[in-house]
Amino acid sequence: MMDLNVPIDVAAVGVARHIGIFDGLALAASLTETAVEPAPKWVMLLFAAVMMVTYVGVAIERFHKTVAALCGAAVLIVLSIALGLFEYPKVYEFIKEDLNIFGVIIGTGILVDVVGRSGLFHFIGMWIVRLTGGGASTLYFTLCAVTFLFVAVLTIVPAMLILSSLVLVICRSLDYKPTPLLLSVAICANSGAIATFASGLPNIMIGTAAMIPYMQFIRVSLPYAVVSLIVAVAMMRFFFRNDLPWHQTPQQREDLKARIETFDPWALVEDRRVLFRSAIILLVTVIGFALAGQLGVGMDFIAMVGATAALLFAGKGVEDAIGKVNWTVILFFMGLFVIIGCVKQTGALAWVAEQVVAVSGNRLALLVPLLGVFSAVASSIVDNIPVAATLIPIVRDISGGSVPAEPLWWTLVICCNLGGNGTPIGSISCVIAIYALKREVGVHVGWGQFLKLGGSVMLIQVAGAIVYILLLESQNLLPELASHGV
Repeated sequence: MMDLNVPIDVAAVGVARHIGIFDGLALAASLTETAVEPAPKWVMLLFAAVMMVTYVGVAIERFHKTVAALCGAAVLIVLSIALGLFEYPKVYEFIKEDLNIFGVIIGTGILVDVVGRSGLFHFIGMWIVRLTGGGASTLYFTLCAVTFLFVAVLTIVPAMLILSSLVLVICRSLDYKPTPLLLSVAICANSGAIATFASGLPNIMIGTAAMIPYMQFIRVSLPYAVVSLIVAVAMMRFFFRNDLPWHQTPQQREDLKARIETFDPWALVEDRRVLFRSAIILLVTVIGFALAGQLGVGMDFIAMVGATAALLFAGKGVEDAIGKVNWTVILFFMGLFVIIGCVKQTGALAWVAEQVVAVSGNRLALLVPLLGVFSAVASSIVDNIPVAATLIPIVRDISGGSVPAEPLWWTLVICCNLGGNGTPIGSISCVIAIYALKREVGVHVGWGQFLKLGGSVMLIQVAGAIVYILLLESQNLLPELASHGV
């Protein structure tokens, strides 16, 4: 569950490590890990119990997720040292493996904050509304498509914050019920989250671990992202078939168009030159993400360069923009990485991997559905970030030898994201939409109503994802990864 006090915010746009350009020797060195000597079973159980209690703390709305992660990390460090599992300097190794994630979080947080202040996002949104003419059907399909594109480029939080505000303004202006549009946008956002490497933090974490190049990520993930979007749009359109004026007379459409013409796209633009500069900087940064491998740099570098350019050419309040970086997210990740590292040192995650292999008999036809269903259900209950962080080392241990790594990594990427549709607390997009409905229009969306909508969509999407991955694997269409067999 996502606590609105600590959203995985704008900062989550970027990517963590150098992708697709590793030198062979450096790659081998970076991935070679000292074999972990399994701890006694009771130690494994103790550490696993602390991790699960921490995840419960993350999932409880009244408990701050960052505090939960830091508490769990502190307890496990103390236990590790007391039991002689490792010496304290080992903690730094847990963090340094993903250190450049923090650079990405900082850089992209500054970039999107500065660009947002220029009025660019509001400008784009208002023009989209004008182009639809206000018709319910056209507006619905357009908003769903725009949500997909916004999330793919900006990540889920900034896109949802922009679109939720936009949807509420549109509904007030056109006298539409906000619930159908806002919930549809929230569920479509999770399809956009699997579109590119930089669309969501689970993608960054999993793609980094698997060393998936940016363009290769798009080749495999984007097609199913589009399929899952179509599934979501069709099902939500059916669920809300009686809640919007889908069929309007020509006169009603003309009245709506006239009302929309009064909307001013430039209302929040103070300086048009700053808006144009912001648009160019954002576009170049997105292109930089795609070309990072060919340029020989990491995406953390691209994010920081984009942030610097935004501050230099489009920023007004430098201190304020830097202050908008979500430092609580950084602390959350630090705690999470330490927790996973400590549990891994007991050998517990390797043991889980062994059991999974034993149950499945090393057969992908069982491994992929098992991993897909578990990651989706767990993500809908807890949050896909700790789920991804926990399953990454397990997938590493399972894959290799007779078990190809590629289908497991892709299953984890897709199902962790789509699992967020399962419950009202499973995805930050759903949390933002439900919170906005309650705060702005006094509409409460209960668990029963949401499970009927989002849960049904999730089941179809996850089942389709499992079939999609198995089909690609059977046809040898999954490109081999650099991490294959490591």
